[in-house]
Amino acid sequence: MASITDLQFEHYRSSNVLGVHETKPRLSWKFQNAPGDFQQKIYEIELFEIGIDSHTVLLPATKFVSPQSTLVPWPHTQPLNSRQKISIRVRAWDINEQCTQWSEPAYLEVGLLHRTDWRCGRIAAPWGPGTVEPDPEQLYRKEFRIVSEVAQARLYITAQGLYEVELNGQRVGDYFLAPGWTSYDGRLQYQTYDVTYMLSDNNCLGVRVAEGWFSGRIGFEGGHRNIWGPHTALITQLEITYKNAHVETISSDNSWRVRRGPIQLAEIYDGESYDATKEVPFWSTPLTADVDVDTVWEPVLVLPLLPASVNLTAGFAEPVRRIETIKPIRRISTPLGKTIIDFGQNLVGYVRLVNIRGPRAHRIILYHAEVLENEELGTRPLRLCKARDEYILKGAEKGEQYEPRFTFHGFRYVQVDGWSSDADLLSSVEAVVCHTDMRIAGGFSCSHLLLNKLYQNIVWGMRGNFLSIPTDCPQRDERLGWSGDLALFAPTATLIYDCFGMLKNWLVDVEHDQTVLGGVPAMVTPNATIPDPVWCRRIPCAIWHDVTILAPWALYEETGDKTILAQQYNSMVTWMKKLPRNKKGATHLWDTSIFQLGDWLDPAAPIEAPWKGVTDAKMIANAFLIHSLDLMTRITGILSQDIDKHHFDAELQAARREFQDEYVTPNGRITSDSQAAYAIAICFDLLTPTQKIRAGNRLTELVRKNEFKIGTGFAGTPFLCEALALTGHIQVAYSLLLEQKGPSWLYPVTMGATTIWERWDSMLPDGTINPGEMTSFNHYALGTIAKFLYERVAGLQRQESGWKRFRVAPCMGADFSSASASHLTPNGLISCSWETALAENGNIHFKMVVSVPYGTICEVVLPEGQAEKRETIGAGNWKFRTTFKRDYEWPVQPLAPKS
Repeated sequence: MASITDLQFEHYRSSNVLGVHETKPRLSWKFQNAPGDFQQKIYEIELFEIGIDSHTVLLPATKFVSPQSTLVPWPHTQPLNSRQKISIRVRAWDINEQCTQWSEPAYLEVGLLHRTDWRCGRIAAPWGPGTVEPDPEQLYRKEFRIVSEVAQARLYITAQGLYEVELNGQRVGDYFLAPGWTSYDGRLQYQTYDVTYMLSDNNCLGVRVAEGWFSGRIGFEGGHRNIWGPHTALITQLEITYKNAHVETISSDNSWRVRRGPIQLAEIYDGESYDATKEVPFWSTPLTADVDVDTVWEPVLVLPLLPASVNLTAGFAEPVRRIETIKPIRRISTPLGKTIIDFGQNLVGYVRLVNIRGPRAHRIILYHAEVLENEELGTRPLRLCKARDEYILKGAEKGEQYEPRFTFHGFRYVQVDGWSSDADLLSSVEAVVCHTDMRIAGGFSCSHLLLNKLYQNIVWGMRGNFLSIPTDCPQRDERLGWSGDLALFAPTATLIYDCFGMLKNWLVDVEHDQTVLGGVPAMVTPNATIPDPVWCRRIPCAIWHDVTILAPWALYEETGDKTILAQQYNSMVTWMKKLPRNKKGATHLWDTSIFQLGDWLDPAAPIEAPWKGVTDAKMIANAFLIHSLDLMTRITGILSQDIDKHHFDAELQAARREFQDEYVTPNGRITSDSQAAYAIAICFDLLTPTQKIRAGNRLTELVRKNEFKIGTGFAGTPFLCEALALTGHIQVAYSLLLEQKGPSWLYPVTMGATTIWERWDSMLPDGTINPGEMTSFNHYALGTIAKFLYERVAGLQRQESGWKRFRVAPCMGADFSSASASHLTPNGLISCSWETALAENGNIHFKMVVSVPYGTICEVVLPEGQAEKRETIGAGNWKFRTTFKRDYEWPVQPLAPKS
């Protein structure tokens, strides 16, 4: 009999449901061991409120006639309130009146929904005002006593800056870089911790606070300090509920004390400097009566409350956490006599040291970089970023250990200066990988080892750049939430990780920054360029600003959750209204006077002018305008915005006609005769059927003439192979995919890359770093090819939003002999795996296994004979065998450049 599993609220995992801002959370569940003919007819819900020592029934077992099992509406008539704690369980009946067992209960606790729930002050160090240079961390402390038996204790806390909290000398929670990065002038996230079992009779709450993104230096070309505020501040509220129902609140107020801590520097870019000689023993534990706190600790400065315009919120994203540790693979002695540790993987996080020994005040310094150049640390790409951590020893005889708290780096290699311990360095160092704690959602592998490595590089690139927000790169003096990168990568990102909560959270700030700029979206969110008149472009920009539409659409397609479209609808419509059109001529296309970034980092563009690609940037802008209008017609239909739908449909048809008149010949040649132009036009359906055939043929010619080397940048790359597949040239697409000479996807792999590079040739064939000023070795944008790997090589293709329908249709070709892919959908895990073997008569045996979860329909397309065989299947594990005849030549030959 079927059973219900994975009962969840909204898109939250079970580990992230403490202190959420949901008043009517929807429910989803999956079925396990459901027979092939199982269909849910009825579901039944029981809802309980959890009190101090009792469960109160809020909703007795209530049945609902519905087949729905994803994002089911909140079953109660009343919304939830602040601090309310509930449990819920579900069971279901099928069409044969068979009933499942009750599911395991799911739990949720609401946070502080209203500003009036906060009964605490905003406090700061008295030396904070006027701070212009990097400030050491501040240590805050507050002692208190427990007066009765405790039932539960909740700590609500945030900071303008970064914080780490301790209670009675023990770390609270496992969040890294809390409270996370948001547009602090609009939203400040707080966290909720259960500290019930950490309390004693005598207690001390201690909080470290550092500058972080809030008031530390952020931005390139030197950046700016104090973008969102002049100094750090702390806001916290500990609510202790006793068994007798009395509630005591320990709040941040003038009774707290503060002093400087041992972290003398805590910068996002420049790293951390920890002086162990300045440690404050037992700073977060209750002190004995003979210790005079006032002689070494200062009274805090009580600041005005946060303005009402700043929303105190729990947010929707998973926290950043320390995810895993990596041991080094080798120790290198350089020509200059330096010691470098190689971790074998370009990653994001920091280095942890143990077995530290040496004299007091001795310094150990760590320098981080992604690559080596001339056998030394390659730091030039970091620009104005020191990426330097320093530990000053206290001279403990038993040894010391160190790991940073308030910084992170992008690195594979670490230069260690001053290692003074007699312990082996390789066994005393490890890398700690940090990123937003997203659930892995997909996997891919095939018979081509270099492609498998490429896929792993894409995954690592996403991991490193999805740290609180989606950044462009994690290592240099940038690390900003560039909108264009995410606009193009979002459909790929959702295949690899469950990033719905993180991106939903980021999009709230996208709209906020857009509002601040009068309706034009920011190029980066949170908008760290706001104080810079040069880099804060208030000028509309295609692709980058289309993120307002492209990113929510990608999340909707992945989940089928139309509330993300509703949440961002005003942002989308505002952008479409702000987008400037021509005043005469082609009045439904982009204003031609507006500068566009176009196919950014086209490999043919000059190194220091990455916008000067071979494809007309204004043509690309108009193609993306039409694509956005096309999506708006769909979105307005989904949201029943009938008047807007009529408007956008009219705009779409007019823009299509004008695009054809401006850029396309009747036969299908495009004025920008480039790979990017044809790829985008084909994938955005900008051509007639006849034109599409000619465009596909011309794209094939261009690719073959270029010896299967890539000729696209950020804009064209996501569509290049897919355009070839759509027009019947899958073998040419595979030739492009498998090319190893640069520019290509596999060139970096052959050069030892372990992440995706910003440039196709971030490292040159001789091992030197590209001379361009903008050269990152961890940039996810060009990793959009992973979507093609899922959909064409393995064959896993979504057909309806939320994966309610999907297709398995691998494209036979090249010398692939096997491939597999899996993806965690709202209804459960789907997967496919196929392999081939040569038959005696020259035919090819084909075997495939497909797994379909309950509530999902799959169309299987199998090669058979010299044609295809199609079957539609439902839930279950399915096996297929066919025999087909290879109908293509491999390898495809390039064309002579002058052919």
